[in-house]
Amino acid sequence: MAAAGARVAALAAAVQDFVSGQQDGRAAEVAAGMKDGNWTVLQLVEALGSCLENTDPRMRGRGIQLLSQVLLQCYSLLQEKEVLHLVLFYENRLQDHHLVIPSVLQGLRALSMCEVLSPGLAVSVLKAIFQEVHVQSLLQLDRHTVYSIIINFMSSREEELKGLGADFTFGFIQMMDGEKDPRNLLVAFQIVRDLIAKNYALGPFVEELFEVTSCYFPIDFTPPPNDPHGIQREDLILSLRAVLASTPQFAEFLLPLLIEKMDSDLQSAKLDSLQTLTACCAIYGQKELQEFLPSLWSSLRREVFQTASEKVEAECLAALHALSACLSRSVLSSDTEDLLDSFLSNILQDCRHHLCEPDMKLVWPSAKLLQAAAGASLRAYYRITRVVLPLLLEQYTKHPQSSQRRTILEMLLGFLELQQKWGLVEEGFLSHSDLELVADHLIRLTLHEDSQSSEAAMEAAASLAPIYPKVFSGHMVPRLEEELRSEREEESSHDHCSLRQRCLQALAAVSTHTSIVKETVPVLLQHLRKLQKGSESGTIQGMVSVCQSLHRVALQCQKDDDGCWYFHQTVVPCLLAMAVQAAMQESAHPLLGKALIEEEVLTAMVPVISAATTHLSPELAAQSVSHVVPLFLDGEVSFLPQNSFPCSFQPFEDGECFDTQRRLVALLMAFVCSLPCKVAIPQQDRLLRELLALSCSCNCPFTATTAAKCFAGLVNKHPAGQQLDEILQLAVNRMEPSLVEGPRRMQALTLLLWVTKALVLRYHPLSSHLTDKLLGLLSDVELGPVAADGFSLLMADSPDVLHKGCHADVRIMFRQRFFTNNVPKLVQGFHGAGPDVKANYLKGLSHVLNHLPKPVLVTELPTLLSLLLEALSCSDCVVQLSTLSCLQPLLLEAPQIMSLHVDTLVTKFLSLTSSPTMAVRIAALRCAHALTSLPATVLLPYKARVIRALAKPLDDKKRLVRKEAVAARGEWFLLGSPGR
Repeated sequence: MAAAGARVAALAAAVQDFVSGQQDGRAAEVAAGMKDGNWTVLQLVEALGSCLENTDPRMRGRGIQLLSQVLLQCYSLLQEKEVLHLVLFYENRLQDHHLVIPSVLQGLRALSMCEVLSPGLAVSVLKAIFQEVHVQSLLQLDRHTVYSIIINFMSSREEELKGLGADFTFGFIQMMDGEKDPRNLLVAFQIVRDLIAKNYALGPFVEELFEVTSCYFPIDFTPPPNDPHGIQREDLILSLRAVLASTPQFAEFLLPLLIEKMDSDLQSAKLDSLQTLTACCAIYGQKELQEFLPSLWSSLRREVFQTASEKVEAECLAALHALSACLSRSVLSSDTEDLLDSFLSNILQDCRHHLCEPDMKLVWPSAKLLQAAAGASLRAYYRITRVVLPLLLEQYTKHPQSSQRRTILEMLLGFLELQQKWGLVEEGFLSHSDLELVADHLIRLTLHEDSQSSEAAMEAAASLAPIYPKVFSGHMVPRLEEELRSEREEESSHDHCSLRQRCLQALAAVSTHTSIVKETVPVLLQHLRKLQKGSESGTIQGMVSVCQSLHRVALQCQKDDDGCWYFHQTVVPCLLAMAVQAAMQESAHPLLGKALIEEEVLTAMVPVISAATTHLSPELAAQSVSHVVPLFLDGEVSFLPQNSFPCSFQPFEDGECFDTQRRLVALLMAFVCSLPCKVAIPQQDRLLRELLALSCSCNCPFTATTAAKCFAGLVNKHPAGQQLDEILQLAVNRMEPSLVEGPRRMQALTLLLWVTKALVLRYHPLSSHLTDKLLGLLSDVELGPVAADGFSLLMADSPDVLHKGCHADVRIMFRQRFFTNNVPKLVQGFHGAGPDVKANYLKGLSHVLNHLPKPVLVTELPTLLSLLLEALSCSDCVVQLSTLSCLQPLLLEAPQIMSLHVDTLVTKFLSLTSSPTMAVRIAALRCAHALTSLPATVLLPYKARVIRALAKPLDDKKRLVRKEAVAARGEWFLLGSPGR
């Protein structure tokens, strides 16, 4: 008894402290005591007895506040009977003084979360709130509390609330009417959305519900600076759009509103209206749209024909596509009008004559509108193309100018590409003879028209080829092969090379189906063999062109397993055989076939072999690797076609006579570094040791670098364990002495960079040791500049090895991790470095920052900006260029921070617009342009100075510099103008 009395006394003391306003923290103590079972809610109410009956509303308010705060923490402990009594108590208090109401609402919010709420109480509470509380006279937090009560009841007492019928909808409409706070609007919009989505009765209040929400459309809200709530304008836009586009019942009210706002002068209102219309089309039918189609089409047509905004045009086309799709979905009955047909007829009537105008001013807007409508359904596609395609073909014959013909071809291509959305259909719009005629036209355009028309024709051929593979493999490919083989004496050497290059590009373009690939690949390889045997001056460029075409074919084959394996087993052995043959002949006959082993050609072969390997299945890749690795390690040439070679192939042997063979390690790199991770590489340890030795000892920079990259690519994928640790230790032992002194310091640095990159990507522990070694080299007078540029290699995506496309082990956020671990060391090294090597640290830092994700860089900007500004004063143009490219996006993404340094930025940028390096001048002008994104009040004092300074680059001898100067100066002229 004594203990119980003590607990009651403690509760009374806590209540007294809280109510008197001395200790707000006592509410948490009372809640904790209830959770521990020290006292019950009944005891709390009894302790509050005199307070709740006090004539002073402030005292009553404090008492109810304590009770409500405790209930918010302990509502799950309440019994059903306790909840009943508390609900009745709180309902009665809704008639109390306005000072008490906020705490009453908090108590009801706690009770609305109780699972033991008796049936009927939710309806009772809402009726009491609707009747007794004028919600919009409350403060924001209290209004939010009311919305929360409704949300809670709608999620747990849905059937009870629906029993109220349309009275519930009407009560909420009255409650929400006039709401202005964005935090509350997000919740209110959610309630409206649930009312509609969960089929609450709207009764006669559909228009009122629409009015109470649509009055906010379009959203005009700008979050205040440093807004702690984080509500963005886009949040409100999307939430309101979800309401407006949630039911066809709003259509008769919403569509006139959207048409009105589409005609607004505000771009934001246009965009919001168009996006909302597109969303509505997903749930509307013919009935909702019929009355408004003429007005909608009129508004969309006007915007596309007249707008200067690409965004508005794009949203108009999306809306038109959605309208056409909506009408296409409607099921026709015998007594209803085909609205799709009449709608498309209006579009054709308004657009087709523009396709025939001699000046072709509105040809592209018309084509875009027609394509947007046609792309919505197969029915719409046929309705439009059966009118438009013959018209465009007729116009092609009428227009003699190549630019006009190119435009027509591009439009035709757009319509042809749409057909692929529905796959092959039996009733094609072109017969076999028509298709052969089309192929002939495309060949002529590809080979004999200007470059832009040629490119458009190739795109058209690439789009048609997978749809009609037989026609292209049986008709177009033989024609191109014939052109490729022909030797025309009347043509100049330059014209003939250009014609052959176009043939090669066209063969690659149409290789979009395996049956076509099997015809084009032998033609391309045969042409490469022909070039290998020749000795004309254009042989190297010709070989590079063949490799570029083979690369495009390889990429297109990756989508099909059969095509991928056919390409790999046909092309890879052939390229290896030709390269091995050329390397061996170089020793005995220096002038025969030498072009194939030139660095430029080998570099062009690398992506071909890589693309042919990356998408192989592990089983097929294992089959292939069992031939390729023994070729390089043991000279096993039996799997190569035409394998009668004059001598043995030993690319890892020492001696000048093997220098040419060693270059072919580039092709080994392309193959083994692109294999899937699960594929075991035979004799991998031996291969790694050979590559390591070659990278450290070879005099040829191309070969040494390639060997280092191949070694690094294999190390990156190598399973962790003793074997990897041993090979890495061997590499470190080879590198470290060579970095200190000797004739091969540069080779050792190259190997260090690639091995470091391989380990940084996979978070290997040794990477930090190697990175420190690289940092130490920044103070080296000879190797420092190259080591600084190496930081770009570490951070950038590599095109041929060590990227995700070739299955490298690339961990997420490796750049952020590298930044965190090494930038402080770079900064420290810069401050302690001598004047002759300071630039190396700046260059390394700018490379790291330039490849860092911009959100991460923005957070670190305040501590690094002074160093970046100092980097702009460096005389090294690489440092300047890298720093400028780093600063330009920051001007857009961190204007507040950058504004603090505007004086220095203006001075530095203007100074660099006179740099002797064109790329630096362009980058500086782009930064000067980006400065205009800072607040106008900060920039206006500099306006006259900048405009004067930007007059000089207007006369720059380089057109690209002049172009950037015009753009930047124009923005500075407009600075401070009305509407800017």
